[in-house]
Amino acid sequence: MHAAPTIQTRRLTLRPMREGDFPAYAALMASPRAAFMGGPFDTPAAWGLFCHDAGCWALFGHGALMLDRRDTGETVGQVGLNAGPLFPERELGWMVYDGQEGQGYATEGAATLRDWAWQALSLDTLVSYTHPQNSASHAVARRLGAVEDSDAPRQDAEDIVFRHRRVA
Repeated sequence: MHAAPTIQTRRLTLRPMREGDFPAYAALMASPRAAFMGGPFDTPAAWGLFCHDAGCWALFGHGALMLDRRDTGETVGQVGLNAGPLFPERELGWMVYDGQEGQGYATEGAATLRDWAWQALSLDTLVSYTHPQNSASHAVARRLGAVEDSDAPRQDAEDIVFRHRRVA
């Protein structure tokens, strides 16, 4: 079992989740943007998802990390490795908060967590489940080097699945 790490990049600190992160997380999950993730979600449902993200560390040795800007300390989003009965395969996911889009935080954070997974968990593949209309997430997946995998099992029938493969 792995404790949630803290990882630094040039611009970001990826850090373990704290209870104080929930209000901003819940606000995103209640917004129309959550439609790409099966929402919008009310507060109890958002809390369940938040707890899933944190609890994966104890159950699977991986989970979610918050993205903080190193220059300001502001939390700008989250990246995560998801598992469990809702996920046919281990998933690499990302989300950024309102006003933080288009600055490369999702790509930077997801690439960092993906590389951590290759090394710490000895994984060779991950998937990203994306809503068909979420072109921003499709672009992040492609920037990460993932390719569409039409044969992959899906979380939801309409998902577009991007496959991340470890490069030797």
